[in-house]
Amino acid sequence: MAKTIVVKQIGSPIRRSDVQRRTLIGLGLNKMHKTRELEDTPSVRGMVNSVPHLVHIIEERE
Repeated sequence: MAKTIVVKQIGSPIRRSDVQRRTLIGLGLNKMHKTRELEDTPSVRGMVNSVPHLVHIIEERE
């Protein structure tokens, strides 16, 4: 099974740029304190790293 990460949205997209809003939607996050389990790929890591002030990696699973 592939590695996964659990990502939680901790910041609001209000008054953020359109690129940051679309990144959150691409991660499947659209409401505060929502969590998603995503596959740990370079593209997902890049999206998380582009909005570190809005999301937090809770857990990394094997």
